[in-house]
Amino acid sequence: MNIWHILLTLLMLSVLILLHELGHYTAARIFSVPINEFSLGMGPKIFSRRSKKSGTVYSLKLLPIGGYVSMVGEDETTFDEDGFSNKPVWQRMIITAAGAFMNFVAGFVLMAVVVMMSSGLGSTTVHSFADGALTEQTGLRVGDKIIAVGGERVFVAGDLSYEIMHDATEPVDLTVIRNGEKLRLHDVVFPTDISEGIEFGRADFSTEREAKNFVNVAKHTFFRSVSAVKMVWESIIDLLSGKYGVEHVSGPVGVTTAVSDAAKNGVGSFLFLTVAITMNLGVFNILPLPALDGGRLAFQLVELLRGKPLKPEIEGYIHFAGIVILMGLMVAITFKDVIGLFS
Repeated sequence: MNIWHILLTLLMLSVLILLHELGHYTAARIFSVPINEFSLGMGPKIFSRRSKKSGTVYSLKLLPIGGYVSMVGEDETTFDEDGFSNKPVWQRMIITAAGAFMNFVAGFVLMAVVVMMSSGLGSTTVHSFADGALTEQTGLRVGDKIIAVGGERVFVAGDLSYEIMHDATEPVDLTVIRNGEKLRLHDVVFPTDISEGIEFGRADFSTEREAKNFVNVAKHTFFRSVSAVKMVWESIIDLLSGKYGVEHVSGPVGVTTAVSDAAKNGVGSFLFLTVAITMNLGVFNILPLPALDGGRLAFQLVELLRGKPLKPEIEGYIHFAGIVILMGLMVAITFKDVIGLFS
């Protein structure tokens, strides 16, 4: 890891945060909510400019660790009829969710680039086996089109690889199409690898290639994007269930190390990691946790269901507690990552 990789990480994270905040900003503009400030970064201001037309202050701050869109009436009831708190709850929900939505859109677009850059598009049809392949010995055959791994549907080689990695650490059932007939193969055994104490399943066969045309590129982009979101979501579930330990959670330092490794492997690897990170930002932000967009969405959903909001003071205290906890976790994870650099 060198200074260029650190700068590359900061640039990548800054762009993803900018896109996230642009989502909030754009949705607020659509619903005519006045913006007090649009800030990229935190801490002391490096640059600041006020729009003469709208009065919005656009700021660039020293620490590239976040950003925010400050809307009129966002934190308390305001007399401005266009203030955020005076908008219908469904409009506020759209504004709140728009940041995560932009992260998902960015991930989808970047995944399309990754797919178009790839040398070939893999199908789910078995082309050939490695020598001594366990899957061949336990029932899989050349020409089988795999359509499900352990009950999870697969459509392209990308999501097939993910399901094998996640679910095939033990014998797993496969659903295949063989000679036009759907078959269920029971207890197919895959080889496994261990990385940083975590066991993963690994495919011991290659798959047939598909033509790189518009339809197939769109198909691979969609299903690989869904797999990326699913990977993030299931990683959170696995963390909560104890399958993964806290030691496998990374903060900014860990992300920088991952970016460094990906950059060394080429543009494609770097872009795929960027997809994973922006999907991670999107999923994490919509979790129903205090201080996150998902926590605000949860309060707005309660308001929608009960017909009136909770007291602003109560919501404010809950979000403040969430900020303190999240900052504490970030410090602890960063400390862990730094210690890991020297171990």
